[in-house]
Amino acid sequence: MLMRKNSSDHTLTRTEGLLKRYQGNPIITPKNMPGTTAIFNCGQTTMDDETILLLAVIPRDGVPAMHVARSKDGIEFEIEQKPFISQLQEGPWEEFDIWCIDPRITKIENTYYIVRPMEPPLGPIAALEKTNDFVTREFIECISLPCNRVPCLFPEKIDGKYYRLDRPFAPGGTEQGEIWLSSSPDLIHWGCHRRVQGSTMSNIWAKTKIGPTPPIKTEQGWLEIIHGVHTSCAGSRYSIGALLLDLDDPCKIVGSSKGWLLTPDTLYECTGNVPNVVFPCGAIADFEKDRLRVYYGAADTCIGLATGSISEIINDCLK
Repeated sequence: MLMRKNSSDHTLTRTEGLLKRYQGNPIITPKNMPGTTAIFNCGQTTMDDETILLLAVIPRDGVPAMHVARSKDGIEFEIEQKPFISQLQEGPWEEFDIWCIDPRITKIENTYYIVRPMEPPLGPIAALEKTNDFVTREFIECISLPCNRVPCLFPEKIDGKYYRLDRPFAPGGTEQGEIWLSSSPDLIHWGCHRRVQGSTMSNIWAKTKIGPTPPIKTEQGWLEIIHGVHTSCAGSRYSIGALLLDLDDPCKIVGSSKGWLLTPDTLYECTGNVPNVVFPCGAIADFEKDRLRVYYGAADTCIGLATGSISEIINDCLK
């Protein structure tokens, strides 16, 4: 019997995981901002009754910047044409601030903190900035040494200290990346480093390297949406998975997803500036609806939306 592909099903080969693609994907493409070649990996949060995305945008001249996008329904976004974050024009970091992409957003009390990479010759370092309205921002400090690409802040203190998940990696041929934990009294000075998860996870989809996003507090633990990379003769493949960390000791892994939650399997994820990539910079939790929204970069070219049940993802981690 000939099985015809459902015209509303965007997947090419596999059934979806615990994250389901929005059928209208991709929701933001370079066509939404004429003159751009890529709109991808986005920080994400909510403010009042709006969903806020902080988009990595690369124009045709190749100088990236970050633009704010706002939405009332989480689907239709209005993109602000003026960059919210662009290269620093003064200070000791000016020469290194050449690649404004991949932001992570964490709300702590009433302040939104943004961590993003800068690129000195030895490898990425992390810039910390803050805003209260996504209209104005304040640069705080460089908060990491190379190579630590975009640490992710916890949304509240634990035992009186700020915590973050780091992503150190080995530069060169393999670029193996791991997840570490560190703490701070003031968000600027960091120490007490602990390894959380190495890059040799038992799941083949994340054998090469992994990386974090800002943790989400649940009753069962800190839900941590991660990316994982598998390298083969065909190149690298970026997928999305999850870890669950202990609430009081986030260095301790309570559980992990039994496989990927989302893996590249559509035309817009498999073709683009960097093929075979689904890449998260965060997630938005709605506990009343038991819904997790993940706005992810697809092939470093456009943005897709995937949603899933928070409880199902946590249960998968705890199996």
